[in-house]
Amino acid sequence: MSTTASIAIQDITGMVLAGGRGSRMGGVDKGLQPFHGVPLALHALQRLQRQVGHCMLNANRSLEHYAQFGVPVHTDVLPDYAGPLAGFLTGLTHCSTDWLLTVPCDSPCFPQDLAARMTAVAAQQDAQIVLAAGPEVGRDGTLQVRPQPVFALLHHSLLPSLQTFVHEGGRKIDAWTSQHRQALCRFDLPGDDPQAFANANTLDELQALQNK
Repeated sequence: MSTTASIAIQDITGMVLAGGRGSRMGGVDKGLQPFHGVPLALHALQRLQRQVGHCMLNANRSLEHYAQFGVPVHTDVLPDYAGPLAGFLTGLTHCSTDWLLTVPCDSPCFPQDLAARMTAVAAQQDAQIVLAAGPEVGRDGTLQVRPQPVFALLHHSLLPSLQTFVHEGGRKIDAWTSQHRQALCRFDLPGDDPQAFANANTLDELQALQNK
């Protein structure tokens, strides 16, 4: 049976990933750094809430602060800041809908139609996983379209597979996603923002995003 017979907004839970160490920002809680006067994670959450039926947030510190954002906050189900797959696993564990859409807290300009376009690709290609693909500046200075693996649409049926993968020590997103029916959703069409997936790993990059 197809997993993608119908994908309504109410069938999608969005999750903001804010559970990292913030190492390249000097160890600060990245999700709480201001972007146009609003914490990065809250900015991402508000952008995502308009696109999905339900939302939650993944964080591993500052939990009382994140709780004020008004959505459920879940810590990693794996210890020691185990990376994005730990966030995926946490989301799928707590997700009560058929689909989970993840976005990182440090890419505040992601597309306003992210969910609509990614679910359309899932339906068209009968995919269990859809990853966003957007333009990045390559080493030669040209724009290249590359997968953005933390922008992921995941079917809830993947939970047992991911549990097995991470508990066997797997940590690489592509090593897990390649085991399943996956597709790419491209965001490099005319009119798409070439910096939609730009992320702020440092305070200087965050300032640059605010000035763009």
